[in-house]
Amino acid sequence: MTELIPGESRLPRDWWKSAVVYQIYPRSFADGDGDGIGDLRGIIDRLDHLKRLGVDVVWLSPVYRSPMDDNGYDISDYQDIDPLFGTLAEMDELIAAAHARGLRVVMDLVVNHTSDEHAWFEESRSSRSSLKRDWYVWRDPRPGFLGGTPGAEPNNWGAAFSGSAWAWDEATGQYYLHLFSPKQPDLNWEHPEVREAVYAMMRWWLARGVDGFRMDVINLISKDQAYADGPVPDGGLYGDNFKAVACGPRLPEFLKEMHTEVFAGHDRPFLTVGEMPGVTVELAQEYTDAANAELDMVFQFEHVDLDSGPGGKWDVRPLHLTALKASLGRWQAGLAQRGWNSLYWDNHDQPRAVSRFGNDDPQHRVRSAKALATVLHLHRGTPYVYQGEELGMTNYPFQGIEDFEDLESVNHYHEAVAHGADPERVLAALRYKGRDNARTPMQWDASAHAGFTSGDPWIAVNPNYVDINVAAQVDDPDSVLSHYRSLIDLRHDEPTVADGDFTMLLPDDERVYAFTRAHEGTELLVVANLSDDDGVAVPVDDAQAWSEAELVSTNGPVAQGDSPITLSAWEARVYRRSNAL
Repeated sequence: MTELIPGESRLPRDWWKSAVVYQIYPRSFADGDGDGIGDLRGIIDRLDHLKRLGVDVVWLSPVYRSPMDDNGYDISDYQDIDPLFGTLAEMDELIAAAHARGLRVVMDLVVNHTSDEHAWFEESRSSRSSLKRDWYVWRDPRPGFLGGTPGAEPNNWGAAFSGSAWAWDEATGQYYLHLFSPKQPDLNWEHPEVREAVYAMMRWWLARGVDGFRMDVINLISKDQAYADGPVPDGGLYGDNFKAVACGPRLPEFLKEMHTEVFAGHDRPFLTVGEMPGVTVELAQEYTDAANAELDMVFQFEHVDLDSGPGGKWDVRPLHLTALKASLGRWQAGLAQRGWNSLYWDNHDQPRAVSRFGNDDPQHRVRSAKALATVLHLHRGTPYVYQGEELGMTNYPFQGIEDFEDLESVNHYHEAVAHGADPERVLAALRYKGRDNARTPMQWDASAHAGFTSGDPWIAVNPNYVDINVAAQVDDPDSVLSHYRSLIDLRHDEPTVADGDFTMLLPDDERVYAFTRAHEGTELLVVANLSDDDGVAVPVDDAQAWSEAELVSTNGPVAQGDSPITLSAWEARVYRRSNAL
């Protein structure tokens, strides 16, 4: 077994409350062998960057063996590493090297579905009498369904990557369910042998030294069987059929069983994070309540859906700061007594935060990247830093559809245009919210391909890498990278950041994001002007006293003692005072 971090068994069970997680998208992080695709060797070689940044946990997007239909989220072997990324021996080396630096390693767990090339599915589809037939969700055709022709899909459920959620298998004469790509058939979690096989695989990884799992769309593993054979008004995955496929009635049971079978009885401090699109605050309370022994925290998507219109993700609408504060404030309040928040702006499925929530024009990029970081990291919850976020990396300047690699974006473009949509309007939405924005290579230095690879990168490097890169920022005290380091240090050193109460201020202000944190006689005031306007007054109570309090974080020069507190464009400050309660 890989050597563990010394003394970790003495950590409190909720150690992750004061931790910061760094997400790596392996194919775009660092290429160690020159083939243009990031790999484990590249990650090993760059671990010192993460150590210097100060993060506590490294989360790896999938590196398992895969046909790469969905860039690794279609897994054909859970207990092997895809040759694109390296070998099991290199994975062991990475875990050991991370542990030697005090970094924990969390792997992506993708068990709502497998690849259609997984041995389980190949056996399942071999015949209707296969012993693994019921490991997946199979249905007969529904003749005349919704007035259709004989042989129609079992119901009108839609897939996340466009089209029907049902794929026809000619050999056995049935449809199988795939809530994502047809090459990603859904496992049938109602079958106890499926769950036993998943738990065995998870235990195998823990024995190799893995410190926990981020669980991909884990709330989809329980489907509501009451809906299984009928239509829903809006068949799209992110429409009305979410009530059929997400947060089903057996989800708490499955999560409790997983905890018992995989994590209980260990003295190691594991981390379990459930990605749950569509989850409500009330359900998140249940899933992350420590007393229920289900998950440590969930990823919810409410705040990153605020710029989506009635037509869904690609129906882009303006994002209003008041709506953002209302959403994040509701989650802060809802999980204040029960449960825990995950805090993030960026991940591998979202566009770059500074291009979406900030302003990536050269005049404002650095200041707005720091302001967004300040607001996020001072909330109550565990912050996640996505690779390149700590540099203020931006969206890529995509031109045509040929520039996109992501299955979701490409499928949407062709389907929308085929149905008469204006190609330029479709491209505008893809440029703004497409997942490839997050997947361009990590920008290490100003050399060819940003120091990501000595070969030809699998996806184009953002041209602004010459100015935005690690080497340019690592020793610059005014850089975005240095600001992230200081915020991470503050979380580690100031208990109020991890443990304090949260109170939202100025909820109706369209420019200022302000809140307080309070814990055992210490109070923090966080104020940020999330706009291009200068001279924005912050009308908080006791402004004079606050303006004279200790300034523990700022992203620019400050006039100490200004009252009312007045902020320039994209300015953020954190004040601290003691014995305030």
